[in-house]
Amino acid sequence: MLSTEDWAAIRLTLELATVTTVLLLVLCTPLAWWLAHTASRWKGPVGAVVALPLVLPPTVIGFYLLVTMGPSGPVGQLTEWLGLGYLPFTFPGLVVGSIIYSLPFAVQPLQRAFESLGQRPLEVAATLGASKLDTFFTVVLPMARTGFVTAAVLSFAHTVGEFGVVLMIGGNIPGVTRVVSVQIYDHVEAMDYANAHWLAGGMVVFSFVVLMLLHWLQPSKERA
Repeated sequence: MLSTEDWAAIRLTLELATVTTVLLLVLCTPLAWWLAHTASRWKGPVGAVVALPLVLPPTVIGFYLLVTMGPSGPVGQLTEWLGLGYLPFTFPGLVVGSIIYSLPFAVQPLQRAFESLGQRPLEVAATLGASKLDTFFTVVLPMARTGFVTAAVLSFAHTVGEFGVVLMIGGNIPGVTRVVSVQIYDHVEAMDYANAHWLAGGMVVFSFVVLMLLHWLQPSKERA
């Protein structure tokens, strides 16, 4: 059965995934909108940077985040100057790492949703006198809701499954940075396979449910 430390790791993982997902939706919506509509020559490089976490090993991302946010890094020096301390091995540090690691899983579904809208709904709203802000909330959001749900589900699930990034940037501090994936690793190292099975099995079920949810979110023609 699950121990107190297991439940603490689950609670921390869900908290991290929730905070990361909310922040990603807020931060990635304008970025995805820009990528969907811009004709700038920077679209390719920016899109490539967004997609980097898909191909880079998580330990590479975690290493550079650790250096950047550490005492010798520019972010670390800034946070220390602001009186915030250093982000590595803290929950806020995990959030920053999770946002970067899950960035493409939020941006790409939103970008595809915005691109699929076309210009016609925006033009109609403009002819009716709607402002850009009104158009976004009354036209874009309802029509792109599947993209938002997909982005939220993927971001949440991807954050739950993190290992390399969170271990590099957060270490293994109980109740502070020890998430489910790290807890499973600890059980395996201790040859406590029974508890490892409970947590790993829960992750398998969770992943299956997420994939089924994403399947049913697709339009019926795409599912067929």
